[in-house]
Amino acid sequence: MKNLTIGFVMCGSFCTLSNSIDQMEKLSKTYNIIPIMSYNVYNMDTKFGKASDFIKRVEEISGKKIIKTIQEAEPIGPKKLADLVLVAPCSGNTLAKLSHGITDTPALMAIKSHLRIKRPVVIALATNDALGASAKNIGTVLNIKNIYFVPLTQDDFENKPNSMIADFNLIPKTIELALNHKQIQPLFK
Repeated sequence: MKNLTIGFVMCGSFCTLSNSIDQMEKLSKTYNIIPIMSYNVYNMDTKFGKASDFIKRVEEISGKKIIKTIQEAEPIGPKKLADLVLVAPCSGNTLAKLSHGITDTPALMAIKSHLRIKRPVVIALATNDALGASAKNIGTVLNIKNIYFVPLTQDDFENKPNSMIADFNLIPKTIELALNHKQIQPLFK
């Protein structure tokens, strides 16, 4: 029986959305899923797929309507709706805003609302500038209590030397350890 709930936040690293949704499907066999999308993921069609197709699949997997506004995301913390919040994918933009205390999307509200009740947040980062402009934000967020990262690897070091992506296959193990307040190691592969 599923007795733990994951708030599953999806941000605008559009090229990794399909991988993220595949992980959601696997996790839904073990956990209850509350789906949450940033404004961009909920509203934008890209070369990687139509928003309506992603929405349909996520709602079928989770059996729930997607949280898509700041107002809908705010109760996640105060009402203790989730045991853990997973941000997969977490874009460099969302990471930057998190590191600077900005709450202007449903994704960020879900994260910050959950953190205020001292429960774990797992970040599966996917950004083209992890080893560039986003490096300082990674360092800042690594030092926020109750945030845990899925291990990162360079996804194309020859053509995109600053780009890193979380190993989405390690999301379940990262969640398991984060629920016990431990960071999976090694963090960078």
